[in-house]
Amino acid sequence: MAEATSRPLIELHGITKTYGHGSAAFQALKGVSLSIARGDFVAIMGASGSGKSTMMNILGCLDTPTSGTYAFDGFEVQSLSKDQRSLLRRKYLGFVFQGFNLLSRTSALENVELPLLYRGEKKAARREAAMKSLDLVGLGPWASHTPAELSGGQQQRVAIARALVTDPQVLLADEPTGNLDTERSIEIMELLADLNRSGITIILVTHEAEMAAYARTIVRFRDGLVERIDSGQDAGAAAHA
Repeated sequence: MAEATSRPLIELHGITKTYGHGSAAFQALKGVSLSIARGDFVAIMGASGSGKSTMMNILGCLDTPTSGTYAFDGFEVQSLSKDQRSLLRRKYLGFVFQGFNLLSRTSALENVELPLLYRGEKKAARREAAMKSLDLVGLGPWASHTPAELSGGQQQRVAIARALVTDPQVLLADEPTGNLDTERSIEIMELLADLNRSGITIILVTHEAEMAAYARTIVRFRDGLVERIDSGQDAGAAAHA
C-alpha cells in the first residue's frame, strides 16, 4: 500500500451499522466519522452498547458497515470483496483480544508462528520471525513454555507477539487487560506504548480510564456516535486526579 503520510491512515465517513430488520432492527452505529493518523495510539471508550466493539470490528475488517465509507491508506475497504478484506487483515492488521486465545498444548514459539504457518511460510523463516517477535515483547527465554507455564501477563505478551509476527501496520487491541490484575495491566500497556513509539499504529478498546490514559487520542462513544475526542494527556490527568 501507499507510503504517503499526508493523509490519515484510516478515514471513516458516515459509518452506520444496523443489525436485524424491521421492528427488530438495532442501529449500533449511527453515522460515525473519524480519522486516525499513521502512528497514532487511539483508545476507544464507551459504556456497554455504545458502539465501540462494533466500531472495532469494522476497523478490523471483521464486519462491514451498513452505509458510509471506510478508507484504509487510501483504499476503499467497503468496495473490497470478502477475500480482499481477508488479505488486508492478514497483511496489515494484528489483533489482540481479552482472551489470550493461545493453543494450550503448544509452546509460546509455536503459538506465535501460527499466522506464518497459515501463510505457508517455511519452518526456518517462521521460527526466526517468531523468536524475533517474542524477543520484542521480552519473552525470548520463555519460547519453549506452554501457556500453562506462563502468567496471565506473559500469556498476553505471547498473544501480542503473535499479532506482531506478521509485521502489521495497525495493532487492534480489544480489552487486552480485561483478564489481568493492575500490575500486569500496566505492564501490557507500557509494552503497547513502546510498540507505538516504534511506529506501529495502535487502536485500543477499553472501559478503563487508567489504561486509556496511555493513548495519545481518546475517542468516546455514546449511543452509536462519537461523543467527543480527548487527548491522552488530558485523560491521563483526569484518570489520576
